[in-house]
Amino acid sequence: MKATRGSESELSHHTFALILAGGNGTRLGDLTRWQCKPAIPFAGHFRNIDFTLSNCVNSGMKRIAVLTQYKAHSLIAHLQAGWSFLPRALGEFVEVWPAQQRLHKGWYSGTADAVYQNLDLMLAQGSRYTLVLAGDHIYKMDYRRLLDHHARSGAGVTVGCVPIPVESAGSFGVLGVDADGRVRSFIEKPAPSTLGPVTPSSVLGSMGIYVFTTDYLVELLTRDADATESAHDFGRDILPQAVRDGCAVAHLFLDANGEPGYWRDVGTLDSYWQAHMELLHPCPSLDLYDMDWPIRTLAEASPPAKLADDGVRRSSVSSSLLAAGTVVGAATIAHSVLSTNVRVGDGTTLEEAVVLPNARIGANCRLRRVIVDAGAVIPDGTVIGWQPPSAIERVGGPPRVALIAADATGPKDFRSVA
Repeated sequence: MKATRGSESELSHHTFALILAGGNGTRLGDLTRWQCKPAIPFAGHFRNIDFTLSNCVNSGMKRIAVLTQYKAHSLIAHLQAGWSFLPRALGEFVEVWPAQQRLHKGWYSGTADAVYQNLDLMLAQGSRYTLVLAGDHIYKMDYRRLLDHHARSGAGVTVGCVPIPVESAGSFGVLGVDADGRVRSFIEKPAPSTLGPVTPSSVLGSMGIYVFTTDYLVELLTRDADATESAHDFGRDILPQAVRDGCAVAHLFLDANGEPGYWRDVGTLDSYWQAHMELLHPCPSLDLYDMDWPIRTLAEASPPAKLADDGVRRSSVSSSLLAAGTVVGAATIAHSVLSTNVRVGDGTTLEEAVVLPNARIGANCRLRRVIVDAGAVIPDGTVIGWQPPSAIERVGGPPRVALIAADATGPKDFRSVA
């Protein structure tokens, strides 16, 4: 990704970024037993939130607040250790704003309420624009283009969007947009059958990325706080109100070739696993090796990954990612992602596996289409995922991914070594 022109760069200096990182992530099962979605490991040694934070910094937006609530300890520790490099003396920072009952005795009751409860802190930044982001999506995006679109449109809010299949509409906010890009309707997670006769195979889905003119955001949040029937949520309440006000426009996220940009919501086990598999394509849509748009994280001092053998058999690794500190014995690894400090025993075969940090996989195991939780210990000889494919898989339906959870005795921190 290349730097944008000066006018767009200047807009970033008038923008304050708020990252919503308080969701509980129940659809991810045991992966969120001890931590929130933004803290979950991704692609070997990153965390989900690193992508949103890197997008901010690479876009020149270096005043950032992260709003936390649910099981935030490991996320806060990661932010403090890995994202404290911005110079506070120059007015740059990544701050954690935990739920602290600033306005009333309740915790955050919705995404909009989370921002409303911190209005005084937000207004203290004196920013013309406020960028509201989710902390658990995987993508690379230059927010300056979004800001430029917003400033030129004169709208109160601009919504980042991507085409999504009609059958997936129930997982997204769906926008109805006119020829001028004005949002004429916004429905949060509609049943596909309620969309009426839809000719195209896709609709416009919200990315959970919004840039507001700050004064208009304050007006919307204040009105919403007084509405007793409101869920105090951006998708359910704030954006529909902006549409009724006639103040919302859509920004289609495009890549350098003018095609829909790569963006993934990894809020289910299948989508989380699928996003990892996409990294293993010969030319993946998400390039982790692009030095013009680096993804930053907390760098851990680990030794290089190691491939060993038992003197007779040799290890074999193909189309896979191996993070630092990983040791693979005389095993076969194909189309898999092995995270930091993983161990794989002799005689084991892994196919289409996502193995999270500090997992220990024994000898002579056969694991296929699995997610192995951080710190999990897999006994010798374990076989999972080698049964005949189901009928739905044979006709091209979605894969069924098995999660091998760690034990329930306590949290398995991303950086702790088992």
